[in-house]
Amino acid sequence: MPAPELVIFDCDGVLVDSEVIAARVEAEVLTRAGYEIDADELSERFAGLTFTDMLLRIEAETGLPFQASIIARTEELIDKRLGGEVRPIEGARNAVLSVKGPRCICSNSSTKRVTLSLTRAGLMPLFEGLIFSSLEIPSKRTKPAPDVFLYAAEKLKADPKQTFVIEDSVHGVTGARAAGMRVIGFTGASHSYPGHADRLTEAGAETVIRRWAEFPAVLAALSEWAEPL
Repeated sequence: MPAPELVIFDCDGVLVDSEVIAARVEAEVLTRAGYEIDADELSERFAGLTFTDMLLRIEAETGLPFQASIIARTEELIDKRLGGEVRPIEGARNAVLSVKGPRCICSNSSTKRVTLSLTRAGLMPLFEGLIFSSLEIPSKRTKPAPDVFLYAAEKLKADPKQTFVIEDSVHGVTGARAAGMRVIGFTGASHSYPGHADRLTEAGAETVIRRWAEFPAVLAALSEWAEPL
């Protein structure tokens, strides 16, 4: 395989250590609403999903109804916490800069939230005009659907088969694989849990890294080889 035509980064839990912040807020809100769960369990079960998709799954599982206002209220609380607390994951900036070809972000978060997090973390200049939110593409289908990955590849004129994706969630890996892309799993954020790497591998990640320092060599090595059968 030649050098990647495109490298796609997830944002939350990959570039910025935001998943743990969002999980704490969402767990608190859900527990008050009658669905008792802590942040660790929430991260393991629902990481990578939008809060709306999370609520739909819980409602289907339990029959517990949620007020419509819970979504907007929770999103506001998360944005407030992110604006004051989110930090870049160690080594993320150098990892992004090591990519010599086209790069972008594909996220289930809104462009507004991604921009907020990247700005707070000092990474926004690396992705100006290169943020794709599944909530804002024509289909509005979120990961694990492949739509946002395929949309980004189309806009940046990249062959999905020549594209690498870095993801921290099973849903993200599943979506990227469904798009025909190759995936590197990442477990270096605070919300990582025992068995995290195994679950990413089972979902289709070719390899999993825990530190961004490993990324340039791993990307170079995988790029030398065609995708395994």
